[in-house]
Amino acid sequence: MKRLLLAASAAVLAGAPTMAADLGGRPQPYYGPAVPLFNWTGFYVGGNAGWGWASALGTDPSGYLIGLQAGYNFQFASGLLAGIETDIAISGIDGSGGGGVFELDYLGTVRGRLGYTVDRYMLYGTAGLAYGRGDVRVGGLSDEQVHIGWTIGAGVEAMLAPNITARLEYLYADLGKETYQTVLGPRRVGFDANLLRVGMNYKF
Repeated sequence: MKRLLLAASAAVLAGAPTMAADLGGRPQPYYGPAVPLFNWTGFYVGGNAGWGWASALGTDPSGYLIGLQAGYNFQFASGLLAGIETDIAISGIDGSGGGGVFELDYLGTVRGRLGYTVDRYMLYGTAGLAYGRGDVRVGGLSDEQVHIGWTIGAGVEAMLAPNITARLEYLYADLGKETYQTVLGPRRVGFDANLLRVGMNYKF
């Protein structure tokens, strides 16, 4: 009996390293990189509306803006986001002073965006080209000029659904100065504005 027990024990001990090797070699489950629940990458189109208050012709014109935008975002694994956007809006910004009336007919931008995403939310900064057409009326004579300048701003955007986002955005735009013909002779008129807008996008 002792010999049988010794033989059995020896067999178990001899097989232990093999069993340990088998256990150590057992394939472990693989977990790939986490996939963000909300994916911001892709093209999008949408609309916006807001209010602008400005400085031009020695007065403080203000009024509404209603427009469209389109762009593309690329979201990195780290949560950073880079994109480009263009927009154009009809404008009701106007005001009188300095012996005349100034109206902004439309305002457009082409901007880069750099942001950081946290789940369904994104904070971003933006900057780029801005342009618009002004109309100056003095003593019954009207003249229109296209201004080209720059803009900078920031915003917050939220994903309401996998393809729908909403945003709140602030922009400062400086369109520089252009020369307008008036009844009193040529006049250099500058335009700069603060813009507060809300918008919605559809992401493809």
